[in-house]
Amino acid sequence: MSEPIFDRTMAFAGILQAIGQVQKVARHGQADDEMLGACLNTIMVTNPDSTADVYQDKVALNRGYQLVLNQLGDDKLKDVEVTRYLIGILALERKLSRNSNAMGMLAERINQVHRQLHHFAITDEQVVANFAGIYSDIISTLGPKIQISGNPEYLKQPMVQHKIRALLLAAMRSAVLWRQLGGKRRHLVFSRKTIVDTAKKSLTL
Repeated sequence: MSEPIFDRTMAFAGILQAIGQVQKVARHGQADDEMLGACLNTIMVTNPDSTADVYQDKVALNRGYQLVLNQLGDDKLKDVEVTRYLIGILALERKLSRNSNAMGMLAERINQVHRQLHHFAITDEQVVANFAGIYSDIISTLGPKIQISGNPEYLKQPMVQHKIRALLLAAMRSAVLWRQLGGKRRHLVFSRKTIVDTAKKSLTL
């Protein structure tokens, strides 16, 4: 049985892993397919036996751990934009967790994607568009929309918008898990050193 702090830090790294890719897509118009796939796969693991089952791509998760170190560790590396996205995701997740109707719709729509994956890869444009639709229809309606910064030329392209929304859904999946594991916003202030130390240890595992 893994320690709760390791599981919580893993889920938190999962949030930042997805947010990092949102930033990359918004600025450069594309994501690394493997990283995109790693983020999207977390959405599909709805009944894990362990937290590690959700994050099977350890290379991708290492990027998340690195962002944990940047955001909570050395202030010089802190990215205000990442912090803004994180606050937005955690606020939406709180609203989602209190809305059983939205949670039910979310489970139903994710089941539809399971069926779609019999025919398409998870990074296929149709699947990504489906994830984006789930985010728009269910998550985005719960509270203030997250304003994405980036290159305006890329941000007006439909496929870029789909990837960003799909990645925000992946960030939301990790935020739900983080809260289920006992994660609270105050931990990010009062337990920063513990989270950073745990991320460092996890990076080298």
